[in-house]
Amino acid sequence: MSDKQTLIEVCCASVDDAVEAARGGAGRVELNSSLFLGGLTPSLGTLIETKQRVDIPVMVMIRPRGGGFCYTNTEMAVMLRDTQLAVEHGADGIVFGILHEDGTIDRERCAQLIQCCADKPAIFHRAFDVVPEPFAALDELVDLGFKRILTSGQARSVPEGLDLIKTLVDHAGKRIEILPGAGIRAHNVRMIVEQTGVNQVHLSAFRTQHDSSVQHRPSIHFGGALHPPEDQYGLIDRHVIQCTSEQLDGL
Repeated sequence: MSDKQTLIEVCCASVDDAVEAARGGAGRVELNSSLFLGGLTPSLGTLIETKQRVDIPVMVMIRPRGGGFCYTNTEMAVMLRDTQLAVEHGADGIVFGILHEDGTIDRERCAQLIQCCADKPAIFHRAFDVVPEPFAALDELVDLGFKRILTSGQARSVPEGLDLIKTLVDHAGKRIEILPGAGIRAHNVRMIVEQTGVNQVHLSAFRTQHDSSVQHRPSIHFGGALHPPEDQYGLIDRHVIQCTSEQLDGL
């Protein structure tokens, strides 16, 4: 990060994303796979290669599947193993969230994963946005030792959740960091920072890349029923990151 006070964390799904984010002025990346599902655990190779190519902190998502945050014993074993390996291979922080079936924080399992983080910070992701009592949950996360909470303010996007985010910031004080994320763009980032008092934001900004290798059989799809285009994929747009960063000058 430069001398700006407001840090930009960019949600990335590949090594190339992380490289573009860093070139655009990001101060930190959150490394995932499968952003269509909200972000899942990236491969170990992705982490290793990312760490070799960027010199900003890399937060690693630990999430074995989409579809909620209450995990089986087997999934929990995978999360513990993935956390251990991520820390061993240079992760600068671990991002996860574990809930009970009723949506409350699973303190016991969160504590187990935090222990695996060793001296790396633990970040609770947007599972926070579905907990029934956000202020009680925040207090629990403080007690557990989390460093940061990623949240949209329990709304579809940060602009819609501004009031709760501001109240969460006030309630948190210096005990835990609040990182707003979802729907943050260059045109609204300054307003969000000014109205909530946060010193960091989480966003993604993708441009479409084309891959012509499937051109001879365009009717074949390899995904689910939604059939996303097989000749396109997203890549972080460094220029959007730069533009967003410029909007924060002077804050």
